[in-house]
Amino acid sequence: MKDYIYLDNASTTPLDGRVLDAMTPYLTTYYGNANSVHGVGRQAVKGLDEARQTVADIIGANFNEVYFTSGGSESNNLAIRGSYFSRGDKNKLIVSSIEHPSVLQTAKHIESLGALLECVSPSGSGILSVSDYLDKGLSDVFLVCMMTANNEIGTLQPVKELAKACKTAGATFFTDAVQAIGACDINVKDLGVDMLSFSAHKFGGPKGVGVLYIKNGTKISPQISGGHQERAKRGGTSNVAGAVGLATALKLSRENLDKKAKYLTELRNYFIDKVIKSTGVATLNGDRDLRLSGNANLTFSGIDGEALLYALDIKGVCASLGSACSSGTIEPSYVLKEIGLSDKDAKSTVRFTLSSANTYEEIDRAIEIISECVKSLKK
Repeated sequence: MKDYIYLDNASTTPLDGRVLDAMTPYLTTYYGNANSVHGVGRQAVKGLDEARQTVADIIGANFNEVYFTSGGSESNNLAIRGSYFSRGDKNKLIVSSIEHPSVLQTAKHIESLGALLECVSPSGSGILSVSDYLDKGLSDVFLVCMMTANNEIGTLQPVKELAKACKTAGATFFTDAVQAIGACDINVKDLGVDMLSFSAHKFGGPKGVGVLYIKNGTKISPQISGGHQERAKRGGTSNVAGAVGLATALKLSRENLDKKAKYLTELRNYFIDKVIKSTGVATLNGDRDLRLSGNANLTFSGIDGEALLYALDIKGVCASLGSACSSGTIEPSYVLKEIGLSDKDAKSTVRFTLSSANTYEEIDRAIEIISECVKSLKK
């Protein structure tokens, strides 16, 4: 395969070889159904239990608060739909206007069923305000949603502060941590959240498996029926190999986390500054400091973002127009519009997401290619 400079890690990350090694026995030797009572099934459930305990230990949860799903989108749906169908007398849902589509679209569907939906917009720097949430009123709210980090512009949000306010008001609080979990030290007890979602393929794990943390005592109605798996919260044969892979990848992602984050932040800032200087038309979207260490969301004024993306691909640089789940659409990013960009500027934006595996040599070459492509497109 062609050698690429991969700068699209927010979309997905490569599977770590050590993760594959950990998964392989549960695809071959320990292939049993975790619900079977025979020996092969017991081997499978042992792997599933060990994976659940590993995840619980890492995020500061209890064993029985970790629920395996098919990924971030399912976890988000379970959190929102499950809360709605067990809401009691409360009927209001508060979300931010820059949440992932799996949160926003689910919230809008819940609104069509009769719930009152309130949306909170960010500042021009992409940061949400806790006071804006509180202004909506929390007394009649069954769920409050604030993502930990935005998937397009990478801005980090005041989750801990809002979770504390929700606890005081008696409102359930949920955060989508899909983008943050592999890059930040996430501890659910420290954050004070009631629910938190993430997906394995964002931090070197396999696709098709995720987690929803549900704090004990939080009322959630199952959304997939047909079995008693995941303590009757999510029916379906357990993806044992996937769970093992997720747990292994999560553990590996925490090794030298501070050192990796420092390196990546310095590399990202180097990349941003060099691209802005070399192209003469690039500007950064989102807060410069309160952002994920690998995120660089850049608007190239006067340049068609889609054309730039294709030009970069031809020359071996992988990037994205925004959220991977929005790929294929030519509509301007709603996240970029929410922070004040015009349709034209939103369509001139490319998201680059670096990893600690990227080298300065790669980044220098990527900057050179970006500059060449921008100059060519300007002509």
